[in-house]
Amino acid sequence: MPFLLPLLLLAPQAYDPEIEAVMNRKRKEKAEAAASAAPAPVTAQASDGRIPVPDKFAAKFQACLDQAVEAPDKGVAFAQQWRIDGGSFYARNCMGFAYARAERWSPAIVAFEQGADEAERNGEMVQSGRLWAQAGNAALAGGDAAKARDDFDAALARGLPDGLEKGEVHLDRARALVALNDAKGARNSLDVALEQVPRDPLAWLLSATLARRSGEMKLAQAHIARAVQLSPDDASVALEEGNIAILTDHEDIARSAWQRAVKLAAQSPAGRAAADNLSRLPAPKPAD
Repeated sequence: MPFLLPLLLLAPQAYDPEIEAVMNRKRKEKAEAAASAAPAPVTAQASDGRIPVPDKFAAKFQACLDQAVEAPDKGVAFAQQWRIDGGSFYARNCMGFAYARAERWSPAIVAFEQGADEAERNGEMVQSGRLWAQAGNAALAGGDAAKARDDFDAALARGLPDGLEKGEVHLDRARALVALNDAKGARNSLDVALEQVPRDPLAWLLSATLARRSGEMKLAQAHIARAVQLSPDDASVALEEGNIAILTDHEDIARSAWQRAVKLAAQSPAGRAAADNLSRLPAPKPAD
């Protein structure tokens, strides 16, 4: 088809659907973290990905987070003083959070890694793993995929619990490996993520996108269908559904998916990319 080549060129160069999905997720998590009340007690399951904090540190930890949300520099200063006063690795965790709020990724990585080392010295291996994971996300946000991969590997080596925490780290590790052009490693991590967090639409979206790039179109179709089922109102998912459909000679499905992406979020990168793709399709044939 004459329109197919520009579409193929468009997908990897102009827009990556998983990037928008990831950024949406990170923005949502940041807003939820800022709006959250007291940190979870140490006995709680960290179902939202936050590090559980024992009662003796909880009030200071929340005050530090509040300062970081108000102004990152205030959060850094609070965390530095709290560390001197015995805030342990929780102070370094808040320091990393404050630097991340300011998008100062290099010092954020250092703070999280130092916190991870301190937690491990204190025998808190799972807490250490969680901080290594935060360091990996800071590295990924700062564009250092190799550093991110190493930090995620360190997190997994500390024995994170099965379920959300382990699944999210494997998901983020897969993003780093995609950036490093390690498709095989990314596939291995995505397969683990799909087992650990089977209801996370981002995992299925990333898996479908990787499968498309690798030419595994049946797998791409199956996994994007699951992403659509879990998140039918996500423009990024709709865009990728259309990308896969056009490459498997389902122009009608592609058109419908891209139209849905535009309807859901016309001004988002996903919506604009879908609109551009639609403009490249030939006019639909009139009904007989």
